[in-house]
Amino acid sequence: MTFAAFSSLALALALSAAVPLQAQPAPATTAPSLEQIFRAEPYRGDAAKEAAFSRSGRYLAWLWSPFGEPGTDLWVHDTRTGKTQRLTTPQLMAAFDAPEDTERFAKKLKQRQTEYAERQAREVAQQAYLRGDEVDLAQWERAALAVVKQELADKKAKDDAQKAIDKAEAEAEKRAAAELAARRAGKPVAAAAAAAAASAASAADKAKETWELRDELKKKLARDKLKPTDLYPGPTQFVWARRADELIFQYRGGLYRWQVGDAAPVALVTTQRDLRIVAYTPDDSGFVYTDDGRVLRARFAQAAVQVLNRELIHPDDEQKKYRIVETQISEDGRWMSLLARAPLKTADDKPAPPPKQVEIMNYSERWATAKKVNREVSDDKRTLQAMALYIRQVPAGAEPPRRQPAPVFTHAGGDVWFEISDVAWAKDGSHYAFTTWEREKELLRVYLGNADENAKPELVLERRGDVGHEVVNVLKPRFTPDAKTLVLTLDEAGWRQPYAIDVMTKALRPLVTGEFEAHQVVGFTPDSKRMFLLANRGDAAAMNLFSVDMASGAMQALGAPGEFHRNAAASEDGRWVSANAGNWAQRPELKLLATDGRTPTRTLTESHDKAWASLKLLQPERFSYINRHGDRIEAYAFKPAGWQASDKRPGIVYVYGGPLNDRHIVEVDSFQNTAYLFGQYMAAKHGYVTVAVDPRGHSNYGRKFSGANWERVGEPQSEDLEDLVKLLPTQYGVDPRRIGLNGWSFGGFQTQYTMYTRPDLFAAGIAGAGPTEWENYNSWYSGRTIGKVDRTKPVLRKYSLLPLAKGLRKPLMLVHGMQDPNVLYQDTVNVYRELLDSGKESLVELFLDPDGAHAMGGVVKPAGWHRKYEAFWLQHLAPRPVAPR
Repeated sequence: MTFAAFSSLALALALSAAVPLQAQPAPATTAPSLEQIFRAEPYRGDAAKEAAFSRSGRYLAWLWSPFGEPGTDLWVHDTRTGKTQRLTTPQLMAAFDAPEDTERFAKKLKQRQTEYAERQAREVAQQAYLRGDEVDLAQWERAALAVVKQELADKKAKDDAQKAIDKAEAEAEKRAAAELAARRAGKPVAAAAAAAAASAASAADKAKETWELRDELKKKLARDKLKPTDLYPGPTQFVWARRADELIFQYRGGLYRWQVGDAAPVALVTTQRDLRIVAYTPDDSGFVYTDDGRVLRARFAQAAVQVLNRELIHPDDEQKKYRIVETQISEDGRWMSLLARAPLKTADDKPAPPPKQVEIMNYSERWATAKKVNREVSDDKRTLQAMALYIRQVPAGAEPPRRQPAPVFTHAGGDVWFEISDVAWAKDGSHYAFTTWEREKELLRVYLGNADENAKPELVLERRGDVGHEVVNVLKPRFTPDAKTLVLTLDEAGWRQPYAIDVMTKALRPLVTGEFEAHQVVGFTPDSKRMFLLANRGDAAAMNLFSVDMASGAMQALGAPGEFHRNAAASEDGRWVSANAGNWAQRPELKLLATDGRTPTRTLTESHDKAWASLKLLQPERFSYINRHGDRIEAYAFKPAGWQASDKRPGIVYVYGGPLNDRHIVEVDSFQNTAYLFGQYMAAKHGYVTVAVDPRGHSNYGRKFSGANWERVGEPQSEDLEDLVKLLPTQYGVDPRRIGLNGWSFGGFQTQYTMYTRPDLFAAGIAGAGPTEWENYNSWYSGRTIGKVDRTKPVLRKYSLLPLAKGLRKPLMLVHGMQDPNVLYQDTVNVYRELLDSGKESLVELFLDPDGAHAMGGVVKPAGWHRKYEAFWLQHLAPRPVAPR
């Protein structure tokens, strides 16, 4: 039976148990219920990952499994024939697993399916009960307790049987010892009474009471809770050969080889250690892989394994004992870079103290317990490890070890914020490059080096200040195939876009121009004349794939307009590109696009449950407006059926507002739970107008947007929200007295900030998991997006929401997962205390997930989460029905 069939059967059986004792018709509504929208088993499947073309460009491989199947299997598509082959399956890889493992995978998959079905049935039954239907809500607990009771009985029977055996053996041993002692003493051996062999059974144990069985059930659920290792994982990584159409992939720590035409993969190394494939050797005669930091080389025709990155050797008086933490090998296989770090020590040469830890309370047991998580905040002294970069030649064969060269670049570490990128190698191994970022100095540097063990790299670019955010993560230097140009992403003109540095002249030039973000270079054509990249040119809510002329900067769109393209790859022959692409009308799938502009696009996956289409959700309407500063603000809205501009409907605004890589809310392929799914529900079910907006502060709208929070966090967003509220009545038929504001994480902070500083702008607010005290948040984020820090005192306290809380004048619900390791639950507790101390008891309420983390996910499930939101909005925005027309 397929997973889909099994799941449907399990759900049908579970739902049949939830039918009311006296069936009553459900209330008539055209909108799907929250239980349907936020189904226990999500409709969304996993997208394809790690797509990569073979060196010839003929084959595209990716990791993916169809909807409902566990793990990610390896697939290969032949661009010439149009055929797709699935290289791995749970059944195929079972040949390399222990029987116990495959049995566990099957058992746990069945458990997951059953849990989905039961949870969905319980959700439906609970809502039927609340409508007044006669529903047996205790049926699942009774069934679970019966299982526990039987398991306990089986265990007791097994234990009693073993005790009886143990007792009989002990009695026999006692008799044998007595007989031996009697013979040695010359005394007659006493005859064993037959009755002694069968002693009277003790009284039966008293049956456990229901509360005791519940305790046992709690233990069982904790014991059986699904872990990532319980389900079949599938391959997690692969690389193509340098020349041939073949690949090596990693599965559960082992390495396996597949060649075009093979029906099944062949095991290469299965040591049950964490192996990762790095690359084939340049001639495809072997492969390079890692094992716990070591880089190893093996030949297909030989059994020997060679260590390429031998650990560093230090003289006895060497102060810094560097250890290798990262190795990069050039594509031609001749050179490698070794990044090494020294152990942390204090001034008196003692090991540095462990990082600061904070406690997170767990209330699930009889007595509360605490777990500790690492936390580095803005006023902590930093203990950055000293680092050194080495350039080495890769041994050509079984030659003796070479003398260790001196590092080509070092950094002393200490109480500083210093970041270094991965080392990028030119295709021919002639050059390497890397970038560094020093936060305190606001100093960005780009280094270019020749393939030489002893030559220092040259500083070819230096910028101080105004370089954007996510600096090292975004730059990602890479060489063109001809090794003549270094391409990297810079924020030179207020937008993150690719720039070229000429390797010979060191001249810098932009590769594209315009007001759009394009910080993801995908690849190049073999002649280095064209580049492929992702850019939101022409549509800030979408990312398209573009072919760019390296000389003129002319851009040609390859993907369909209005689709968001992610995780893109390009073939080395320049003929093909691929990406996960889609939008609100067609959920994202892996697509193969030809660069010739003529060949039709192929869709290679089908990732989502087809039942999604039956929900018939509303489609949002995109719009934008100009704020008071002349900035264009992107948004989308859901309008209910029968909407007219003259309506006076309640409205809800969803906001995030924080910069982080390329995150924002208004994206044409995002079905975000609250902004999109719940937003369309409130429009369809209750006639609300719901809006999702990207005010200043978001990423992917240029530096002016992403840097808007700097040292005035929350204020730019509140200004943009004010400007939005002004236009909603006239353009969207919203009653200005009945608009609610909602946000999560940074949006939770933003909701509170706006409710406290502009107390009459919104009629009510819901703030989820918002950081209320930036001095206690992770410094990796706060120190680059909130404000300048001082590691001698918590200066970010000036941005705390606690002193502002007294300004609240309208109802506010605070939502948080109590075991959140990201935004600590204490942030919500502390602002709640301030609200109570300010006499806001009647205005504020708490909605908590005792087991939830930053995205909740504990006892509070998405359907119940948004049911709470629904009740809050219906209570505080007091909708008046719109008269029928």
